[in-house]
Amino acid sequence: MMTLTPTAELLDGETVQQSFTAERATYLRTNAWLAAGAMAAGMGILWAVGNPYVWTGAVGGLAAVMVRAGYLMSDELAVRWDLTNQRLLGPGGRAISLTNIAELNKLGSFVQVVTKNGDKYLIKYQSDPTATIAAINRHRETHK
Repeated sequence: MMTLTPTAELLDGETVQQSFTAERATYLRTNAWLAAGAMAAGMGILWAVGNPYVWTGAVGGLAAVMVRAGYLMSDELAVRWDLTNQRLLGPGGRAISLTNIAELNKLGSFVQVVTKNGDKYLIKYQSDPTATIAAINRHRETHK
């Protein structure tokens, strides 16, 4: 089973500067938008195929997202990323050198970390993804 917090050992002189965890309200808001989209898509598909019970698409879309969100919530809210003065440490042993980060992108409430060799990671459900990006960039500037 993958651990939901960083497990990488700190290097000599490395200290954790900040931690990023998912925010519950952001998780719920993101899943509410996902549910609205699933409801609209379900109704649209049923309407397009001529089903007279279009409303069932809304029920199905809402139910699917609610079940998924409820099932995953405890794990998603337990995930933590640590920003050190040298690396970004994530769950499951992920360790990204600050000098290996090519891009940081905002995707809704997520921050996408793209490495120079093309690996991509998500720091999910951030209440202020712009602030998360700014914090990482502040430490990246000291390593250029």
